[in-house]
Amino acid sequence: MAAYCRVSTDSEEQINSYAAQKAYYTQKIEESPDWELAGIFADEGITGTSMKKRKEFNRMITACKRGGIDLILTKSLSRFARNTVDCLETVRMLKARGIGVIFEKENINTLTESSEFLITLFSGFAQAESESLSVNVQLGIRMAMKEGKVYFHYRSMLGYQRGADGKPEIVQEEAEVVRQIYRRYLEGCSEGQIQKELTQAGIATAKGVKAWSHQIVHNILTNEKYAGDALLQKTFTTDCISKKVKKNTGELPQYYIKDNHPAIIPQDIYQRVQEEMARRTSKRKILQKSGKTEQGKYSAKYALSERLVCGECGSPYKRCTWARNGSKQIVWRCVSRLEFGKKYCHNSPTMAEDKLHAAILTALNQVVEAGDGLRDELAETLRMVCAPKGDGDNLLELERKLEVLTARQTTLLDQALTNMDDLTITEQLRTLLEEKQRIQAQIDTMRREAVSRISEDSRMAEYTAYLEEHLNGFPHYDDELVRKMIERVTVVDRETIRIKFRYSDWEIEQTVC
Repeated sequence: MAAYCRVSTDSEEQINSYAAQKAYYTQKIEESPDWELAGIFADEGITGTSMKKRKEFNRMITACKRGGIDLILTKSLSRFARNTVDCLETVRMLKARGIGVIFEKENINTLTESSEFLITLFSGFAQAESESLSVNVQLGIRMAMKEGKVYFHYRSMLGYQRGADGKPEIVQEEAEVVRQIYRRYLEGCSEGQIQKELTQAGIATAKGVKAWSHQIVHNILTNEKYAGDALLQKTFTTDCISKKVKKNTGELPQYYIKDNHPAIIPQDIYQRVQEEMARRTSKRKILQKSGKTEQGKYSAKYALSERLVCGECGSPYKRCTWARNGSKQIVWRCVSRLEFGKKYCHNSPTMAEDKLHAAILTALNQVVEAGDGLRDELAETLRMVCAPKGDGDNLLELERKLEVLTARQTTLLDQALTNMDDLTITEQLRTLLEEKQRIQAQIDTMRREAVSRISEDSRMAEYTAYLEEHLNGFPHYDDELVRKMIERVTVVDRETIRIKFRYSDWEIEQTVC
């Protein structure tokens, strides 16, 4: 004879109930001369709607299959299972082995003929109760989201902790790690490289683990909460039985809360990271023979992997190792030429890496020497980028218009309540709502443009500052230097490359020798 008991939360009252159930069944079985105790199986703090997570329950079933138990005593069907299908399947399987289950509350012994009908009836009630409770909880959560209430998972959120007022506050030491991740990504590092750096440095994740993963880094880079905002209802639970969590791709409304809490990452930096991530993801593939037909892979290891292109066919160049006469040489070759021979690209030359690096370094130092001219051009570009755009209505004027329309809408609604049959009021409300939507769309567009201009401003400011820091030139070639300064390198012929610099119209043709 065995007993099974369960509570579904970890609250103190439930834990006391859990201990009391164990003591009750132990005493009851030991006091009966016809029963021999085969064990007390008890799951603590586990939901009854799913059997997969109920360790003790599954251990009891295994013991039954091995012949160690011939009768199970439990308080009620709701303690045994709130899923009718699971309950019936388990009971039938045990009954086929001659093992009965006694449900005390419902007074059911599964070895009797009428037990299955009663189990179906009572178990259905238990499942319906569970589903109703689950729906009520979900509705409560969704209503809170709609009202803009943000739930923080502090255990998995590096850089934040719950403050004394219950609101998120920044943990500066952890926040610096978050800033480092964003900074390194914009410097050209891949998520994998950042992961290795953090692990090697012995820096702990939000959960205190000193082994970082690619996914943790990615989650930090894409989490809008680090910019002070919050997107609510990213996922949802499909049903209370399977507890399956699904990504919300439009099935339910989402709510975006601006400036909800203190930001660790400035909005323009966050936007730059999202743009850079999209750029890397959208890089066209460069290998056809491999069978890939979708996107290519961003290479953070070598700056030239995404910048060096063929002047004849426009394909990227790929880094290769030549082995000849026992020696190795690093060269760069046109991918189209590698893949298809001369079918699409006839004259693309193979470029030695050391000569390429030397030519690029020479060009960079020429730019530094002509720094005043480049800085003047950058300043002019900056003025153009930051110049106000639109149809003459600035953001403040539009917001004031929206306030006036909202006040007018309130007045019309009050009138509509007292004159429900007045169709002119309904028509006025419809027209007003359309005007509000039009102005709100303009406001949203202008705000996005403002963020974009701030982002561009920030990038060029960094670029100019970098030039100022290196007025004496660059002593050697460096991939990070190329990422900061150069937009594209075009191979013209075996002895010439054309270098296009970022944020300007400057291009230099440089001899490779």
